[in-house]
Amino acid sequence: MTQYAVARLAQLDEHRPLRVQAGSEELILVRQGEQVHAYQGNCPHAGAPLDEGVVCGGLLVCPWHKATFAVDDGVVCEPPALADLRRYKAWIKGDEVWVDDQPLPATEPPRHSDARCFVVVGAGAAGSAAVATLLAHGFAGRLVWIDQERQPAYDRTALSKFVIAGQMPPDEVPALLEADALRKGQLERKYGKVRTLNSQKRQVTLADGQQIDYDACLLATGGKALRPDIPGADLPGVFTLRSLEDAARLLDAAEPGQPVVIVGDGFIGLEAASALRKYGVQVHVVSRHEVPLARQLGERIGRCIRALHERKGITFHGPTEVERIEGLDKVEAVQLTNGERLQTPLVLLGTGVRPATAFLQGVPLGEDKSVRVDAEMRAADGLWAAGDIATFPLTGRPVRIEHWRLAQQHGVIAAANMLGEQRRYADVPFFWTYQHGRTYEVLGHARDWNRIEFVGEPEKGDFVALQCVDERVEAVIAKGYSDAMATLSQRLKRPLSLQEAWALIG
Repeated sequence: MTQYAVARLAQLDEHRPLRVQAGSEELILVRQGEQVHAYQGNCPHAGAPLDEGVVCGGLLVCPWHKATFAVDDGVVCEPPALADLRRYKAWIKGDEVWVDDQPLPATEPPRHSDARCFVVVGAGAAGSAAVATLLAHGFAGRLVWIDQERQPAYDRTALSKFVIAGQMPPDEVPALLEADALRKGQLERKYGKVRTLNSQKRQVTLADGQQIDYDACLLATGGKALRPDIPGADLPGVFTLRSLEDAARLLDAAEPGQPVVIVGDGFIGLEAASALRKYGVQVHVVSRHEVPLARQLGERIGRCIRALHERKGITFHGPTEVERIEGLDKVEAVQLTNGERLQTPLVLLGTGVRPATAFLQGVPLGEDKSVRVDAEMRAADGLWAAGDIATFPLTGRPVRIEHWRLAQQHGVIAAANMLGEQRRYADVPFFWTYQHGRTYEVLGHARDWNRIEFVGEPEKGDFVALQCVDERVEAVIAKGYSDAMATLSQRLKRPLSLQEAWALIG
């Protein structure tokens, strides 16, 4: 181990980490008064440079996806990161900051004997976050993790952004949990499908007849891609995009120069349009709306996003719908209700998902087949639900939100409560979308906004848009403005006035 003088104390700003080099190690320094902490330089989730993050209320906020870490010990506090930061010894000598170039040993929680069996059903965002939390908290009972996919839990957000663009091979999609994390405790990974879950008996039955009795169970089965009830929707050449296998098959079928028809102009449909255009495919988007994403982002931003796609060579058709998909033994054309007929060998359905809950017994489901949970994510005694399948209370009203990071937040809370804590959802929903090299971020969840105020112009470049109910900010949409968005990701946990928001954006 070697010691290095890496900075002067006066160089450190309490609100911004400083990146330094210690031998071959790139670290960040974070100042707290007269104390300095040293951590790994990049976020463990996706490698974001943490020196571009901000320090806010004792937390270091990742600039890309808003993971947070405790400043004083590097412990992960909010996903999408699921691992703590590596710590390095740091000290002050005179006016200089010194560090070791080798990390401090990680502290492991004590694992006491535990006869309980916990089951986590689903290995997407929510299930992975729950397993990571249970292991990190030292759960030492039997932990059964049931996964319908053969691939270990992976980052599904890469599929529509990078895999089908040909920028990331399917076998290089990042795993959500490191191999070391999966070796902790008594973790059993089971590949299989749940046939029934009986909440009264606390029993899971798999498709092969295997039965597992549990003390606590988390349902994190996510959504199942919808195939609309239109003629030809089951023809070969009609794809959905939900799994790694879906992405690999779609990429295999797509040929540069050939047309593809994408049905739906939501976030997945538009991300797929961007990615497939990057791959060289001629992309047609069939939309029910004149302006995509207007309900979620407002008409002005929606128009800018549509114009961006059109500049990249994507053709929009609509407002209209698909009347039928034509072909004998494979797709040949798509007939639209406005009379247009689009010849294509390939159709991608971006028509939404429905909660995968058909196997659940003993718990009433909502009209949309979701599971109603309380603020602690509890659906029934011994049973929790998280992610796309969960309708949960947000600011006092039931809501279901299909966001990847929110599913992780749910998973962390549910796991903590399975262990006997009483944690409630008190966070800020956040998601990002990546289209044609541009990242748009959304903080909060505005259901009834009646005005939208802008800093900057979305037609010209970076901007922030504040969706408000009168003078109260409900959600924030941005391209750029990384510091402001990191700060707002924490500040929106409390009611925020438009005037306060202006001051924070600067």
